[in-house]
Amino acid sequence: MGRILAIDYGRKRCGIAVTDPLQIIANGLQTVPTAALMDFLRDYTNREKVDVFVVGYAKHLDSTDSESMQYINPFVKKLQATYPNIPVKMVDERFTSKMAFQTMIDGGMKKKQRQDKAMIDTISATLILQSYMQQQTFLK
Repeated sequence: MGRILAIDYGRKRCGIAVTDPLQIIANGLQTVPTAALMDFLRDYTNREKVDVFVVGYAKHLDSTDSESMQYINPFVKKLQATYPNIPVKMVDERFTSKMAFQTMIDGGMKKKQRQDKAMIDTISATLILQSYMQQQTFLK
């Protein structure tokens, strides 16, 4: 069994989260500059088996696509073309940045640490991954 890898895609940087090999626990991995994301994924998939890519689907409150989708959609197409044997799933990412920030507060992080946007992106990717895993649990 391989890992599930989640991506919180952004124009400048992308948060990355992965499961353990048994797909039980979601962990934040790191933040990668968007320009280096495909290189990171190539290196990661050469080291680890990945069963599914999960990408955050950016929506507005009224469920319409957010402006970010103009950047996310081409990335998803490139990801599918590069890894045709690994399914790409989209998960609603509304509120993940706010939830990530609240998680940082609840975790006792100091104000300076909470200003680290890379940390927010990694936590957001973890929340996206957890959401996907919960959906899969309900479908079983």
